[in-house]
Amino acid sequence: MELHLSLTKRFPSFSLALDQRLQGDRIGVFGPSGSGKSTLVNLLAGLERPDAGRIVLDGEPLFDSAGGINLPPEKRRIAIVFQNAHLFPHLSVRDNLLYGWKRTPEALRGIGLESVVEALRLEELLQRGVTNLSGGEKQRVALGRALLANPRLLLMDEPLSALDDTLRFQIIPYLKSVSERFRIPYLYISHSLVEMRLLTEQVLAISRGDATAPLPPEELALQRMGTSQVGFINLLRLAEPVRSDGLLLYRWGDVTLQLTGEPNGTSETLYELSSRDIILCRQHPAAISARNLLPCRVARIIPAGRKVGVALDLGDRELVAEVVADAATELAIEPGAPLYAVIKASAFRRLG
Repeated sequence: MELHLSLTKRFPSFSLALDQRLQGDRIGVFGPSGSGKSTLVNLLAGLERPDAGRIVLDGEPLFDSAGGINLPPEKRRIAIVFQNAHLFPHLSVRDNLLYGWKRTPEALRGIGLESVVEALRLEELLQRGVTNLSGGEKQRVALGRALLANPRLLLMDEPLSALDDTLRFQIIPYLKSVSERFRIPYLYISHSLVEMRLLTEQVLAISRGDATAPLPPEELALQRMGTSQVGFINLLRLAEPVRSDGLLLYRWGDVTLQLTGEPNGTSETLYELSSRDIILCRQHPAAISARNLLPCRVARIIPAGRKVGVALDLGDRELVAEVVADAATELAIEPGAPLYAVIKASAFRRLG
C-alpha cells in the first residue's frame, strides 16, 4: 500500500495539517487523545471532508480539492473497525458479518464467509444475537464484518481500548493473522506504544495536528522512554516453563529467567518488563533477594532526557534498562562495559 496525505482540516479549537507518504501493509498512527488520529480516520473514510489538499491511495485520488474530486465513502472501499464494535443489535452474528459482503459487487468478493469464520474462530457464534457476546467476541465479529466488505484498506481506530488487558492480548493475534492471510493493508490507530510494537511496521506519530516522518515502532518507543511514565517496555515471548520452588523458570536465549505467577496453558506467553525495573551493578552482588542476576554487557547508550537508557547484550537477546545520569557515571557505563542486570521475579507482568 502507498498512501499520500497532503491535507488540512481546521476546527474552531484544532487544526490538522499533514504532508506524509506512507508505504507498507501495517502502518500505525500514534498519538494522545485529541491529537487528530480519529479526524484522520474520518477524512480517509470520506466521513469528513478536508478543507484543502489531496488523499491518494495506491495512485488513485480519493480527494483532490484542486481537481474537484471527493469520492463518497462507498466508492473508497475502506472499512473501519471502531473502538466500540457498533454491531447491529437486531441482526445475528452471521447477518452482521454478511452486511457489507451483500453490498459488495460480486466481482470484488475475494473474501468469503467461511474463510473469515475460520480465521476468527466464529463458528459457534454464527446463530447468536450480538447482545449476548463478550467484548472480545464483539470485536472479532466487527473485524470479520469489515473483512467481508472486501476493502482495499482497513482502518482500525482504537479497536482494543475498550477491552481489559486479558481480552486485548487475546485479540491481537487475530488482528495480525487476518491481515497476513487476506492480504489487506491496515492503518492501526492507538495511543498504546505496546500495541504499535506488536501490530505495526512503521508509525506516524501525531501531536497537536502535526506529524513527524514515519519511523519503526521500536525506535519510537526508545525515543519516548525518558518522557514515558513507565519507561521503555521490554517485551519477552517465553515458552515451556518449568516449576521450581514456587517460581516459573523460562529459558530465554542464553539465560534462565525466574518469574512469579502461574502458566497460562498456551505454547507461548508474552510478558512485559519495564526498563525501570532493571537494576544495574558493576560487580556481582554478595547477597541479594532478587531472583534474576544476569551477566551482560552494554550494547549501546540511548539518550532519555534526564535519564540514560542502556541496551544490554545478553548473548542472543537484548534488554533495555534505564538509570539516572549520576548512576551511569558512577557505573562507568559505556559500550562494551560488563554489568549485572538484577531483576525481581515479580517484575515481569504477563500480557497474554
